[in-house]
Order: sequence, then C-alpha cells, then structure tokens
Amino acid sequence: MYGVAHLTEFSGLPVVDFPPPSGDVPVPAAGDVAWRIWVDPYGDEKDERTWDEEFRSFLGTVDPAEVRALIIGQWGEAYDRNSSYPISEIIAAADRLTSLEAIFVGDIEQEQSEISWIEQSDVTALLDTFPALVELGVRGGSGLVFPPVRHDRLRSLTIESGGLPAEAVRGVLASEFPALERLDLWLGVSAYGGGTGVGDLAPLLSGARFPTLRHLGLRNSELENEIAAAMASAPVVAQLRVLDLSHGTLGDEGAAALLEGQPLTHLELLDLHHHFLTEPMERRVTEALEPYGVRVDLTQREEPWGSGGPEGRYTTVAE
Repeated sequence: MYGVAHLTEFSGLPVVDFPPPSGDVPVPAAGDVAWRIWVDPYGDEKDERTWDEEFRSFLGTVDPAEVRALIIGQWGEAYDRNSSYPISEIIAAADRLTSLEAIFVGDIEQEQSEISWIEQSDVTALLDTFPALVELGVRGGSGLVFPPVRHDRLRSLTIESGGLPAEAVRGVLASEFPALERLDLWLGVSAYGGGTGVGDLAPLLSGARFPTLRHLGLRNSELENEIAAAMASAPVVAQLRVLDLSHGTLGDEGAAALLEGQPLTHLELLDLHHHFLTEPMERRVTEALEPYGVRVDLTQREEPWGSGGPEGRYTTVAE
C-alpha cells in the first residue's frame, strides 16, 4: 500500500481524530473539521472499545447536527468484518446527522491493513440515505458493491483500490450523478481483483454520462497504456480540466498515443506521476503542453523490475 496514508484533509476540512486531544487543546467545533472515528483492535484489552461504542460516544460529545464530514477509520479487523458494520451505524443516526455532506469509508493505512484486505460492502446505501451528500470516498475494493444509483448532489466520488471489481466500475458508470465534477478510480491489477477492461469505460469515455465532470482520474492501473490510447479520441476529454493517469504502468506508447490524439492544450493539469516514460518522451510531453499553460506532473519515473507485471512495470498500489 505504498503511497496510501491517512487522510489529513477531507472535503476541504482538516482531519481530527475522535476523541480529540486532551489537555489544553480546545475541542473543535463540530462543523469545522472532518472527524475520523476509528478503533485499535490490537490495543490493551481493558482500553479497547468497539467502533459502534466509539461512534455513540462521538454523537454524545459533539453536536451531530453540525457535523459536515465523517471519516470511517479502522473499525476492527477489516479483513474479518466488512464495512456494512460502521455504515449501518451511520445510517441509523441519519436523523441526527442533518448537515452531513461528506463521508470516507476505510481510511486505513498499511500498518493497519493492506488495501486488498479491507472488506467493503454496498456503499451506495450511504447515497440512498444522505441526499445532501456532495463527496464520497472509499478505500478498498474487496467485496465492494456499487449497484447503479441516482444522486442529484454528489460532486466528488473517489474509490481507491489495488484491484477494483469490474462490476463495481460498471455500477458507477451506470449511475446518474448530474452534479458530478470529480471522479477518481484506482483500477488496480488483476492479481488483486481488478477486472476492468477499457471496454467497460465506454459510458464514461463518451462524455454523455457525467456532463459536469471536470476532473477525471483513471489511476493505478496495469492497463494505463490502453487507457491513454482510448483517451486520445474519447469525447469526455474535451470537458475536462484535469486528466489523471498516474500511479500506473504508463510508458512511451501510451504517452505517444495521448499526444497524437485530440488536443490536450485546454487542460490545467495532466498528471502522469509514477510512470515508465523515457527521458526523451518526458521532454516531448512537456514541450507539447507546457507552452500552452498545461501543468504536467512527470515526477516519479520508475524503472521496470523482474517481479513486476508485463515488461516489469508495476502500479503504486496492489496488495
């Protein structure tokens, strides 16, 4: 899970763990921070609390009607009990969380669990319950269920995974999100459950599915070259300000396809960091776009190695 760490900011708010720091540090106002609720299943038995106990303590400590952003951290042994456990607790408190606008499910880093061990569930239950939600984030693809859903206010959807199930991707792309501005999918690798092919992305690439989309990330994929080639003629590109193909196996062939396709000079950012481009291709990309004001991120050039995927290339996040 290299490159995946605890959130420090979410939905424009600083992240604060519950319970808040003791001592002379004042407790933040309920709506001024994004609250992360988590437990340590490996702590001292006498101090250990379950996630639902911690959540109830949270509801009794802050004013739940003022809470704007919630982060579900470690809820126990995440490989043993899926995310429906904490999600159901939040849904049960929906009548008290009347200002909730943003939820992140699974803010768990490697020291707590590998990303492929995080057992998710049907996260669309949150969308069904909270019609005012504008941001939803999810970490982990194992067991993830995402049937097609309609939500009129959601503006940002992020799913981080070392292997995103194709059925979940199809569900996302069959959903109706008329306000969606940002979509960030970490597609991952087949060895850890990633099954999405470029053909599955057709509803997205057409540009018709999410008319307000401005930021598109199709990241952390072992098919990054094929995705880049599809982007070269995808109608959705014309409406974007940010195109993010980072964290994956992008090489010279994918970058060349991008440059030889439709114009990219309208972009504000082309993010390709963690890539396998040669130095000449890096220069070619930069010289083609930066004179037009496009910021190009080509940091983290990687070298192939023997235990990687095809041609020794590897994604940032897998297991």
